[in-house]
Amino acid sequence: MESKRSLPVVVYTAESSLRNPQRLLRDMVQDLLASRELAWRLLVRNISVRYRQSLLGPVWTFMPPLATAIAFTLLRSSGVIEIGNTQVPYPFYVVVGVVLWQLFTNSLNLPLKAMKSAQTLIKTIKMPIEAIILSSVGELLFDQAIHFSILILLLVLFKIPLTFGILLAPFASVLLLGLGLGLGLLLVPVGSLYTDIPSAIPIVTQFWFFLTPVIYTPPTQFPYSLLTHLNPVSPLLVGVRSLLSQGTLDDPTPFFIVSGLSMLLLLFGWVLYRLSIPILIER
Repeated sequence: MESKRSLPVVVYTAESSLRNPQRLLRDMVQDLLASRELAWRLLVRNISVRYRQSLLGPVWTFMPPLATAIAFTLLRSSGVIEIGNTQVPYPFYVVVGVVLWQLFTNSLNLPLKAMKSAQTLIKTIKMPIEAIILSSVGELLFDQAIHFSILILLLVLFKIPLTFGILLAPFASVLLLGLGLGLGLLLVPVGSLYTDIPSAIPIVTQFWFFLTPVIYTPPTQFPYSLLTHLNPVSPLLVGVRSLLSQGTLDDPTPFFIVSGLSMLLLLFGWVLYRLSIPILIER
């Protein structure tokens, strides 16, 4: 007589998961691993839907940074704005900066957008909630792969020497994604309940854009140099851009400090996201 295989038993209690951090972290990792297949299917579906009715397809992914580079290059050449001297051709400098800035802002907006698009799915199906975020992160990485392939072509076009740092730049840019994703996960509990947060994010990021050395060289004179030192995006963006254009990190100390803080922020945001989802579903 065949033995019946017992089904897993799940016990729900009112006790907070924070009372047992070790079990909480174990469950988070298990759900992350269990969500891979679902995240992959959602990723394939979202990308196919995005390009199904598009003639140019992935070309639109690179149009915003290219248009921004053309606009600021014309403004710089006409003397309307003073940018400063760059070690690489200015159009390439701007394109890299805008591509990295887009990666940060898209990752910042990702959790709220993913939650909004998957509200019905989360309410009706028992599933690892990490799958929603993981599929959206996959879309960002897909777009980033397109961006970096175009950047390599621009390196050849502008005759910038190819270095070993080019291989490290994509991995370093993931730290920028982690910073934006960590901040975005922290905004999920409030942003899912009140529309003020999603409405305020574009205003904040637009102001933040001009405080970050995306289109200009990092200032070195006080007090403007504080924009670089106090802005957590600046060390990561400048570091990835220097890896692409020069093959080395200009200032590694703040880069690694912000990288470590970004990973801690991502972990804290993930915990808060996981704890808040059941409450948000009830609301």
